Amino acid sequence: MARAQGARALMALAFETTYGTPPASGFTRMPFASTSLGAEQPLLNSELLGYGRDPLAPIKDAVTADGDVVVPLDAEAFGFWLKAAFGTPTTTGAEAPYTHEFQSGSWTLPSMSIETGMPEVPRYAMYSGCVLDQITWQMQRSGLLTATARLVAQGETVGTTTSAGTPAALELKRFGHFNGAITRNGSALGNVVSAEITYANNLDRIETIRSDGRIDGADPSIAALTGRIEVRFADQTLVTQAINGEACEMEFAYVLPSGESFTFTVHAVYLPCPRIEIGGPQGVQASFDWQAARDATLGRMCTATLINDIEEY
Repeated sequence: MARAQGARALMALAFETTYGTPPASGFTRMPFASTSLGAEQPLLNSELLGYGRDPLAPIKDAVTADGDVVVPLDAEAFGFWLKAAFGTPTTTGAEAPYTHEFQSGSWTLPSMSIETGMPEVPRYAMYSGCVLDQITWQMQRSGLLTATARLVAQGETVGTTTSAGTPAALELKRFGHFNGAITRNGSALGNVVSAEITYANNLDRIETIRSDGRIDGADPSIAALTGRIEVRFADQTLVTQAINGEACEMEFAYVLPSGESFTFTVHAVYLPCPRIEIGGPQGVQASFDWQAARDATLGRMCTATLINDIEEY
């Protein structure tokens, strides 16, 4: 009997027309590093008395389907996760390369069906009604560049054959930390050791009474865009901004030599006043746990721009 191995695992994704209903076709094979996406249904211990010391059989509770997917930041597949986070982009360009602009603030988010497959068992699990709750990634000097997408799903259907057909394949053009840069108000921000970006839709699960124990949906509430930048303390620019309570625009960008790029622009970033500690003879660093807000001029909090050869998402 074959044993399941992560090296042979597969993932396919397609956006749904109707929430909770997997489409018959249109799946795309997705690159991923790991996933905890799954459904669980806990057991409730019996509280009844009068049957001796040994408990009665437990009963099933409601179904919870959610989890994280760790994906690479790449020029093509990452656009599917951006669409899940922000909604359908505005695409421009008569021919490749195309520019896809994702904007925050949408009241409705698309749902996805995601199938994970372990063909050697075989086990193919289809997770329908997947809505993106949070996406986060880090910028640093070296290492593998990945993002973590947190999903809320409606339920899981397990079969021995795939329901995704033959998924379309994408060309993997992966960004690396070496391709990253950070700017503040249009100028390069120096002395940055690391940065973290987290965008959250703060989904509200619609937990109605159903015979199958699943949720009715997951609606986005007030979004949140937060993060942290760790800098070598070299000047008072960021501290002065924090003291004055002013906002700045920060841009986190990646560009490949072949021309593909991903730019994440946060239009109104507010910085707290940090504690400047001297921990020894080494260089002094300061951490800023920043928060973003809606920019009054643009009417949104952030914009993600992806330039690649994909015609539409």
